[in-house]
Amino acid sequence: MPTNLKSHCDLASFSVNIKKLQHDSDWLLQECNVQDYNVNILLVNDPEIQALNKRYRDKNKPTNVLSFPFADGADESLQHLPVKELGDIIISVESALRESLEYGQTFQERMTWLVVHGMLHLLGYDHERSRKAEKIMFSKEKELLGKLNQNRRIKMAKLAINVDHVATIREARGIMEPDPVTAAAICELAGASGIVIHLREDRRHIQDRDVYLLRETIKTKMNLEMGANKEIIQIALDVQPDMVTLVPEKRAELTTEGGLDVVSQMKKIGKVINKMDKENIPVSIFADPDIKQLKAAKELGATFVELHTGRYCDALTEDEQAREFELIAVAAEEAVNMGLRVNAGHGLNYQNTEPIACLETIEELSIGHAIIAHSVFVGLDQAVKEMLAIVNRAEYALL
Repeated sequence: MPTNLKSHCDLASFSVNIKKLQHDSDWLLQECNVQDYNVNILLVNDPEIQALNKRYRDKNKPTNVLSFPFADGADESLQHLPVKELGDIIISVESALRESLEYGQTFQERMTWLVVHGMLHLLGYDHERSRKAEKIMFSKEKELLGKLNQNRRIKMAKLAINVDHVATIREARGIMEPDPVTAAAICELAGASGIVIHLREDRRHIQDRDVYLLRETIKTKMNLEMGANKEIIQIALDVQPDMVTLVPEKRAELTTEGGLDVVSQMKKIGKVINKMDKENIPVSIFADPDIKQLKAAKELGATFVELHTGRYCDALTEDEQAREFELIAVAAEEAVNMGLRVNAGHGLNYQNTEPIACLETIEELSIGHAIIAHSVFVGLDQAVKEMLAIVNRAEYALL
């Protein structure tokens, strides 16, 4: 990545989206025509930046941001290295927090401003040089921040609720309750933007009766997950859901284990998409964050891809989770660039959803098990509202 972002302090008490800062920095490099260069951003506390300020600027006090252009004082032999380095930006999160309160900004806003300010210093702008230089630099800051805001998502990610597990509980006793139709209505009243159901070939949870009743009662959007099975395809054509999501199915699996292998099933999946197209039913492909699969989905005429977030959610270490997150973020960007619309889901819960919701390329999150499980303790209405609060909080972090 052009931006290498690290932290020397505990960020747990600071509401900052690290991936968003990194994304903004990468965008700035592109916008300023230095995309071939790398930049290092280091987040520190006041004592560390004070020590740097004293050592390099002879000012024994904390400051908000310091910039160290790579060219300043660099040995000439380093200019021949294959990797181009723009320099280092050091930001004090403690100073940034104080300033966000002082200027009435969100913490994320202030951090973004400091990245822009630090980047311009690396590019040779210096507001301390003269009054004219100050005006030039601040004018450029305003221009870049304006463009950055324009490039951000206008609408927040939506939340669709999968009610399969309500039907799972019902089927465990073979009776009529709890009813997924009632559950879907509660979810919609609580603010869900759509209802997701998976009509499996083995009918282990959602039944045909549920599909037809939900088609009549859902007020938002009905997303029917399905395998490329002839019987299920015919039901989908008959029911006319607002969209279908093609997923893989294995009889022995507890839940969907991974994305659909589109590349090896081009002909079969293409036929399903063509049938849905004739009925004006948009098709989404549940896919791993794999560029080859996304290209195949686009080639076959899918409207959406739903990126499989399972490996991100199941990661056992922070480093592993960060790697999986990066795969999702890059895949989402690539999919949008191809002209696909992007959703995401699988395994998302109250602890790991926010970073995914912060991705501007994601239109909708599909979440089921975590919400239904939490509803046992707080009620379905409250469980949905708590997840919506997380999704909405992610949106505020982008502002």
